[in-house]
Amino acid sequence: MSHNHWSCLLATVFVTEETFLHGFTTRSGGISIIPTLSGLNLFCSPKRKDSKAVVEENFRRLGKAAGFDPQTYISIKVDHADIVKILGKTEPERYDGIVTNQKGMTIAAPGADCIPILFCDPVKRACGAVHSGWKGTLLGVSMATVNAMVSEYQSDVKDILVVLGPSVGPCCFTLTQEEAKAFHDIDPQCVRQIESSRPNVDIRRATRVLLERGGILPQNIQDDTIEDRSQNVTLCTSCHPDKFYSHIRDGENFGIQICFIAIRE
Repeated sequence: MSHNHWSCLLATVFVTEETFLHGFTTRSGGISIIPTLSGLNLFCSPKRKDSKAVVEENFRRLGKAAGFDPQTYISIKVDHADIVKILGKTEPERYDGIVTNQKGMTIAAPGADCIPILFCDPVKRACGAVHSGWKGTLLGVSMATVNAMVSEYQSDVKDILVVLGPSVGPCCFTLTQEEAKAFHDIDPQCVRQIESSRPNVDIRRATRVLLERGGILPQNIQDDTIEDRSQNVTLCTSCHPDKFYSHIRDGENFGIQICFIAIRE
């Protein structure tokens, strides 16, 4: 995928285009008119004033641009935890990860500072989508998704590819010192100025560390450490108001972008 094809989508570097349809959205190309939502907002609620009709039109535009039928779209139900839904089995009440090996079903996860993450196994032809906020990161939602792919579809962890999408960077994200300590315990490099009252925290690095400890190969994880910066989709949502929505930057009436993935028919 490339910016030249669809202005509403970011590129990814899965080398499996023939197997998986996938992408991360930006805020470009939509019809939302509320200043903090303007663009391709993909969520409505009583707190956020885009109408259902506006969001449906944005999904229609996205589906047309990306090449999927919005009627096949299934998103996670955010709980900031580590529950994973297996598509086709009993649905949990809330879940932050979803996996499938069904062709033609578009699974997705939202993000507006939290990390939208895509997983794929080109060998077993299975995939997953995850919403990972700081709480979900600590609870291990990413590895819970990997483990679901291993147990449900017999994926080999060494075959699984992972891409971390647009999310708040350590430049703009702080927690209390007590909360930050949990990230420092994962890896001291996840926290800047641990002695301050509000240390800056890198939830992306924590995600990579936990995935690598779980057996995902370092070279199979794409994040903001990628050498080819033109392929970087792990941009800071808060730092790029022209490209992304951000709860931290925009306040309560914030918009939503998503990651999505489907196994081609």
